[in-house]
Amino acid sequence: MRWKLFANLAETAGERDVDLDLESGATFRDALDALFERHPDLREQVTDEEGNLRDHIRVLRNSHNPFVSDAGYETTLEEGDELAMFPPVSGG
Repeated sequence: MRWKLFANLAETAGERDVDLDLESGATFRDALDALFERHPDLREQVTDEEGNLRDHIRVLRNSHNPFVSDAGYETTLEEGDELAMFPPVSGG
């Protein structure tokens, strides 16, 4: 599966596209943990003290919102899934 990171998240990671090999049946939580294992500095930017996504972080799964189903962090991912993570965006 692939993570696509944007803006300051990509800068922190030092890469925009993060390809990960996850076991069959991996969950969204597994993908998030694997991302943080590869780029530990992202954890503080992305999650709160309880390990949940911060309110301002948005994640899309295969270009769709919301990022997961009703199963939340236990949503099973499929081979070839792409998760895109966005920090807050402002403009004018």
